[in-house]
Amino acid sequence: MMKITYSKDAVRYLNRMPANRKRQIIAKMDQYAADPAALANNVKPLKGGLGYRLRVGNYRVIFTVSEDTVRVLEVGPRGSIYED
Repeated sequence: MMKITYSKDAVRYLNRMPANRKRQIIAKMDQYAADPAALANNVKPLKGGLGYRLRVGNYRVIFTVSEDTVRVLEVGPRGSIYED
């Protein structure tokens, strides 16, 4: 199982979310860390090779993967997560 780390921005956004949605996102990331192939339909590489996105309902989780670590960079609603 890979280790999961969260950026300050991701933690800040997760703490403002409804508790049930927060639990759902954390559970999906735990599931991905345990078996990336299990969520293959909901994980897509970002254009430019800058990481991946995980779809969780109307939310998106932007993350990178190194050898044994998943780094969650951003969490946000589908429409605005890609703006920057």
